[in-house]
Amino acid sequence: MFLKHLGVLTVATLSALAAGGGVLQIAANARQPVLEQGRIAKAADGHYWATAEVDGASVRFLVDTGSSAVTLTGADARRLGVDLAHLRYDQPVFTAAGDQRAAVVTLDHIEVAGVRVEQVRAMVMRSGLPSSLLGMSYLGRLSHMDATPEALVLSR
Repeated sequence: MFLKHLGVLTVATLSALAAGGGVLQIAANARQPVLEQGRIAKAADGHYWATAEVDGASVRFLVDTGSSAVTLTGADARRLGVDLAHLRYDQPVFTAAGDQRAAVVTLDHIEVAGVRVEQVRAMVMRSGLPSSLLGMSYLGRLSHMDATPEALVLSR
């Protein structure tokens, strides 16, 4: 009998919290502990630059929430062991420098500041990209990302 009343009380409490707005979300997240959390310091140029471990190699990325996918320069892709000669550059890419074509690859994993994501879709640019971009195919799989004046905090 006590458990039945406790269940009714719990439902009533959660309903009241939901009506208050936002509090329920915090309570729900409290049950899901953060497994990994890392920080990327803001650089002097005002950008967030991340050195990541990608499939066993180190790659320096510009963090770019405006990029729908992780995007690699040809040089970085080659260092990761991607055979550039066998890629199909058939994906249209719309960049600030104009329309280009990219090849799609899947990276086994990307780990940034201790936060690891497996099986990440990425694009390889044939040319025109000054640095690789850490885009939303990685960032969008995080549970939380918080930009502060000093750092970008990643949580998964």
